[in-house]
Parts: sequence; structure tokens; C-alpha cells
Amino acid sequence: MSLEIRIAASTDAFAACNVLRRSISECCVLDHRNDAAILNAWLGNKTPHMVASWFGSPTNFSLVAVIEGEVVGVALLTGAGKLALCYLLPEARGKGVGRALLAKMEEQACAWGVKALQLHSTASGASFFAARGYVDSGKVRSPYGVDTSFFWKQLAAGSGEPVAGRKRFCNCNNL
Repeated sequence: MSLEIRIAASTDAFAACNVLRRSISECCVLDHRNDAAILNAWLGNKTPHMVASWFGSPTNFSLVAVIEGEVVGVALLTGAGKLALCYLLPEARGKGVGRALLAKMEEQACAWGVKALQLHSTASGASFFAARGYVDSGKVRSPYGVDTSFFWKQLAAGSGEPVAGRKRFCNCNNL
């Protein structure tokens, strides 16, 4: 298996949209419970045109994971330090693709000076993020009717690694 992680281009939008739609439909059944209304709401903005606009936004950093010429994963980090997307094709799970995408996102967050990375995880992905040092800070209802877990991880400047010692989400008490 030859895994390539690269910056997403607008030409990747169709394949990335396929990753998003298949991952949500097939891997997130615990979350949408095959409820057509929830699934339709969740997939509503997962179109090639919308994905291309996300990739083209100057405030986002988007990556795709490619194996043997096929896009098998997609991740998107906002300038505010939110991991907005991290999805894989079902057949790419358990092969290190998610770990590789997440590591690159953490590197980018550190390069931007982001102190803490945050995300809303599905029930299906919660153990993945917890195993990588993310702290579960409670449930948040998504706009499409799914309970997600709010996770965060404080990053050491320039390393992509969690800060040793006490973890804090912000330094607002130190101002």
C-alpha cells in the first residue's frame, strides 16, 4: 500500500465528496441510525460544488489521502483551529490513513500557531480521537440532529504533540 497525503485541489472535489457521503452513510450508522431525515440533512451540503468551495477557501487547509491513485480520505482544518472534516472510505479504515491525515492536520495547526485543536466527533469516531490524546468535553447536538462529542487537544508549538502537564482549552485567565 502506497499512501500519499497531499493538499486537496478543486479537481479532488468529486472523489472527496464520494468519501464523505460513503463514510457518513456506511460508517456512521451509530449516529444516524438509518433515519432518512437525519441522513438527508447530514448529506445535504456534501456535493462536489460545496466541497470544491471548502477546498478553495483561503481560511481552510484541506488534505486528501490517496492510495493507488484513489482518494480514500479527506480532512479539513479551519483557520480557527477546528478539524471540520476527517473522513475515510469504509475500506480504508484500520490502515493508518486516519492517523496520517490527523498528524498532518496537527502539524498545520501548530504551523498556524493554533494552541488547541477542536472537533465534533461522531460516536463512530470518538474512540479514534480519544486514542490520539483528544479530551472528550461533552455532547453537542449537530444541526442535522446527531449528538456529537466535543473533543479538543492542546498542542505544543511546532510539534503537533500534546502539551505536557495540565491541559487547558484556553489561556484566557492569563491575560
